[in-house]
Amino acid sequence: MTGKDDKPRPYASPACLAAEIDPAYLDPLAVDPQTWRDVTRFRKAERIRLNAERMALPVADRTARVADLSGHILRFLSGLGAPAGRALSAYWPIKGEPDLRPVMHAAHAAGWRVVLPLVEVTAAPLVFRHWTPDTAMVRGHWGIFEPPRTAPVIIPDVLIAPVVGWDEAGYRLGHGGGYFDRTLAAARNKPLVIGIGLQSARIATIFPQPHDIPMSVILTDAGQQVPKE
Repeated sequence: MTGKDDKPRPYASPACLAAEIDPAYLDPLAVDPQTWRDVTRFRKAERIRLNAERMALPVADRTARVADLSGHILRFLSGLGAPAGRALSAYWPIKGEPDLRPVMHAAHAAGWRVVLPLVEVTAAPLVFRHWTPDTAMVRGHWGIFEPPRTAPVIIPDVLIAPVVGWDEAGYRLGHGGGYFDRTLAAARNKPLVIGIGLQSARIATIFPQPHDIPMSVILTDAGQQVPKE
């Protein structure tokens, strides 16, 4: 990323800032460059619109929606059976994203090994480091808290991916850097992927491209959306 003086800026650690560290990402699997440019423009406009709508929600309204969403997530996780040491990837919230830290605490207490995704190498799959309520968090490049580099790396069995937008085919509109898709494509053992977001973030389609990977399920404050129960 560059500023007005065109000097390179450090890339961000959290996956949630992927769009800001990889703004020129061109998917080599896209159908053709013009199609990709058109889709990119559409997605950028939708991100701006949906993020603005989410940030404009009154605090009490947003808090109530996130509480409903958190309840649905915990019920869904409970339905997967006893954790038995399985790993659950969550995230540290930014930009008005649903704050799932209470879910992280509850999952830890239930026996899940909770991990957080970090971008440690640009244009590479995410790294997942272990988190517990006692983890001494450190600030990443852009001041966002993350586990230290000494925390163990654990591959998640279940991955929670925040969505900016979602469609009924199960596709996720993310922050635009391609890091979750890159990570899922490289995974030897595919995790169960839970896209989470607000019901109001539903769009008709994200115009999926060859690199896009649909979520296993999408949960919103209104409950399970994809696949239909």
